[in-house]
This record gives sequence, C-alpha cells and structure tokens, in this order.
Amino acid sequence: MPYKLKFKLLGHGLAVCRLAADASVPAWALDGDFFCLVRTDDELSIVCVEDSVPNGCRAEKGWTAFKLEGTFPFSMTGVLAAFLDPLAQAKIPIFAISTFDTDYVLIKHEDRDRAIRALEGAGHQRNIAD
Repeated sequence: MPYKLKFKLLGHGLAVCRLAADASVPAWALDGDFFCLVRTDDELSIVCVEDSVPNGCRAEKGWTAFKLEGTFPFSMTGVLAAFLDPLAQAKIPIFAISTFDTDYVLIKHEDRDRAIRALEGAGHQRNIAD
C-alpha cells in the first residue's frame, strides 16, 4: 500500500548552485536556516537561500522546498517514490535532498500550486499550520 505522507512548505526561496570541485565552501552558502553541500570529484553543489547567492555564481534560483514530515528509518522503502510519483505523473521537475531523518523535494516556484494539487490528489496532506 502506498504511503500517504504529510508535508509542509519552507517559507523561503532556494537556489541550486554549482562551483568547481576544488572550490572552498563560501560563507554565503551557510547563511539562512537551510543549506545543503555536496562535494564530488566533479563539482561542489550548494542548495541555499536564494537571496544569499552573489551575482556571477552559476545558480538556478526559484525553488521552493517541500519537507516530508516525520522521521523515516533507513529500512523503509518507497517513501520518496510515493511522494515523487504524483509529481512525475504531472510532469513536474524536482530536485531531491535527503537527510538522516527525512526528505526534501524542491519544486520550481511556478510549479508549486500544481505540485500541491497533484500531491493532495494522491492523498498526501499539506501541513499549513506553520
């Protein structure tokens, strides 16, 4: 049986940035209450509050984060898939971030309302008591 999940929207716009693999983590990336850093052999990716990103940085702004509410143990399977399937069916692009406890799904601002309708139509519930 597919999961019916609760989610909430974070209140600020986010940007996904790309820096060189050997770049130092810039101080602006750590501003705000939400950021994510991933370094690979190919790049340093940063997700952060979009107002923090300086001009000239390679970045795609205009993302809204949907936070899946709850703590999901590593042994649970299909949680993220249950949330992403209605978005894929609605042809809404996403950028996913996982933490130790939960998942965040970034949606472009212009797709936000359509995403909410698709998710609620699939039985997921938005927490608007923020």
